[in-house]
Amino acid sequence: MTRHRVAFGSRQVPLPRSKGLRIALGTALLLGGLVGFLPVLGFWMIPLGLIILSIDIAVARRLRRRSVVWWGRRRGVRRERS
Repeated sequence: MTRHRVAFGSRQVPLPRSKGLRIALGTALLLGGLVGFLPVLGFWMIPLGLIILSIDIAVARRLRRRSVVWWGRRRGVRRERS
């Protein structure tokens, strides 16, 4: 069984091996991100929760792939203009 990791730039953070624990972590990050206006929590938690959930849940995986494609197209258009 491979160890799942989330990459942030050059750093890689290992995720729990348990599917249930990964889903609980991703859900907790999403819910924490929804109240991102509070001092400790932030809106940065929403994309991180989606990334973690995309390992195990197909709907989140499709949403992540669509956002990656959208972001790539958006960056490509900006590079052509510059």
